[in-house]
Amino acid sequence: MSVTAAGRVTHVTHPLVQHKLSYLRDKETPTVHFRKLVEEVTLLLTYEATKDFPTEDVEIETPLERALIPRIAGKKVAVCPVLRAGVGMLDGVLSLISSARVGFIGMYRDEETLEPVQYFVKLPSDMDDRDAIVLDPMLATGNSSVAAIEIVKDAGARSVTLVCLVAAPPGIERVHEEHPDVHIVCAAIDRGLDERGFIVPGLGDAGDRLYGTK
Repeated sequence: MSVTAAGRVTHVTHPLVQHKLSYLRDKETPTVHFRKLVEEVTLLLTYEATKDFPTEDVEIETPLERALIPRIAGKKVAVCPVLRAGVGMLDGVLSLISSARVGFIGMYRDEETLEPVQYFVKLPSDMDDRDAIVLDPMLATGNSSVAAIEIVKDAGARSVTLVCLVAAPPGIERVHEEHPDVHIVCAAIDRGLDERGFIVPGLGDAGDRLYGTK
């Protein structure tokens, strides 16, 4: 898969990702298609986000002979979507990492201050044994992503990867100011933010477009 990497940011430029993202950006794309495209793009981003998982050789019996074959080595994953829009990305991750546990982080953005307001957190009890993948579709100001990362780190996560559909430079900078160890994986790095703190050109409010609430 084609990527460009700068530090701990991976911008996935694979043609399939960019093709599907173009339909996510299109305001005429209906909710039913938008929802499916989010799942498909997330699956492709997860492929990149997990490519450095360590492997170990295990001995198995094929239909023809015994052989040493690589498998992922002792990796336990917690997938943590930020409610509500992050839930639209969840199935894309679970389709590749079916054994992952799921944690939920409920936040909304105060439209006056642009700061996140937490209203619900439910994480696996064994986070200290797990590597966390935080799902937040739009990395705009970075405030909600930083808050979510802090929550999973405080719960003991061994490492954190942030997977988002679209990122803006201020959000990337904010995350790495607070959490320089976090690997950000995204399908696009857009121009910037408008006066309301929305990514431009972006794709609008991911939650509203996923669930048809506007």
